[in-house]
Amino acid sequence: MSYRLSLMMVMIILWISACSSVPSKQQTPSRKPERSSGALPESAKPKYNLTGYPLNTQQGYIDGCETAKRSSWAFKDINRYEKDGQYRMGWDDGFALCKMKK
Repeated sequence: MSYRLSLMMVMIILWISACSSVPSKQQTPSRKPERSSGALPESAKPKYNLTGYPLNTQQGYIDGCETAKRSSWAFKDINRYEKDGQYRMGWDDGFALCKMKK
């Protein structure tokens, strides 16, 4: 009987000490990278194969797709969207297609 009691006490002590030695995870606030307004510099843009499309359509597609994916590169150039039909078409297509992929 004393063997079982000793074993039970050791198990309880080990269990308590194991629970108390687990380091707590500190929550670090996740920061969304800051992005300047306007079009992305060419070196920073996500890569998509949009060969054959006009440049404004390509830029709109990338902006729309990244917005649908809610990435750090999400952007909608309101002035271009309202005035440039190619950018608007690319943005709408990119947004719609990438939203379906989620």
